[in-house]
Amino acid sequence: MNVPIITVVAGPAGCGKTTWICQQIGNTASGENLIYVNPGVGNVPIDQTRLTAQFPDVKVVSDEEEVNFFSQLTGAEIVYVELGFYLELDAIPQILKNLPYQAIAVLPPYLKESEYHAWADKIVKGADIDTNIIHTQLWRVPTSGQVIDEDSLHEFWYELAHGAYGKVSRAKGIFDVADGRSLYADFVAGVPTTDFLELDLPRYLEGRPQRFSGLEVLGQNLDELAMKQTLQDCYLSDAVLSQYQEQVKQILIEETIQ
Repeated sequence: MNVPIITVVAGPAGCGKTTWICQQIGNTASGENLIYVNPGVGNVPIDQTRLTAQFPDVKVVSDEEEVNFFSQLTGAEIVYVELGFYLELDAIPQILKNLPYQAIAVLPPYLKESEYHAWADKIVKGADIDTNIIHTQLWRVPTSGQVIDEDSLHEFWYELAHGAYGKVSRAKGIFDVADGRSLYADFVAGVPTTDFLELDLPRYLEGRPQRFSGLEVLGQNLDELAMKQTLQDCYLSDAVLSQYQEQVKQILIEETIQ
């Protein structure tokens, strides 16, 4: 088997690892066989879903497929492995079975000394995050099949970012909203917030979406029960969802006629 070019990307939470990988994939010549791996995300594959929507030709290895990771490499030319903050750097040889790789660390510009500096072949300037924040809780929840009122989602995300559920340092999620779109949300403490990003996926306007949605929150003293309850309050019932979908379909028909 020809060994592909493997790049392992690591760095603190929210520094921009996935963004950097997306930039590299976007600059890669079409026709090259690419694989993306993000070990250990379990049943909340937020970054995988985002990347698949942006680059549908890239092979995204799921947690279930990581067991047979090497069988996935057949025919691959380029492999990106994103190492989440929850995995130690010394886990890489075990994941790759000592295959050669290039080590890239995406780090905030002020950080001059760290374990990443000693490990990396190359340092990439990332977001200006505060690495002194101590993370004590990681809350992940899949919401697949649920549809959220968009105004309520914006209100929930504002509350999340402004301390209503504890000290949140990082939050990201993918949500299905009433008009059939899938939205990506991203928050990093100390970094200017941005609007939700619409993923390049078909509108889902027939019943409950049969695709992934979910939320990941990292921080301290998180009120997980309150977050869960607020999310549930945002979910649309079957009757309300059906009404929304019929309205959107009618609007789209009228726009097509015009």
